[in-house]
Amino acid sequence: MFGLVALAGVVVNDSLVLIATINERRKKNVEGDVRELVVEGTIRRFRPVLLTSLTTFFGLAPMIFETSLQARFLIPMALSLGFGVLFVTVIALIIVPAFYCILEDGKQGWQRIRSDR
Repeated sequence: MFGLVALAGVVVNDSLVLIATINERRKKNVEGDVRELVVEGTIRRFRPVLLTSLTTFFGLAPMIFETSLQARFLIPMALSLGFGVLFVTVIALIIVPAFYCILEDGKQGWQRIRSDR
């Protein structure tokens, strides 16, 4: 349970860092294509997000491979958090930018529908 809560925090952090960078890029380049700005923002934050996730996983690795009796209760949390962070990193770097583009397309389509009336 606690591993899931910690994992949710990592998801939110990675997504916020990515979205904030994309929005910052959009403010600087108002006329640019949204897809290009999303790709630029994702590429710019790829390494920090990846390094944060990998350091979290490798920091949990000793706990995952611990064999002592005292650690038996913490190993499931370390497993769920460690491998969840790796999975969430892929989601944050692929699905979040894709949803950002989908929402922007929907927003532009809605504005066109409203302006045609």
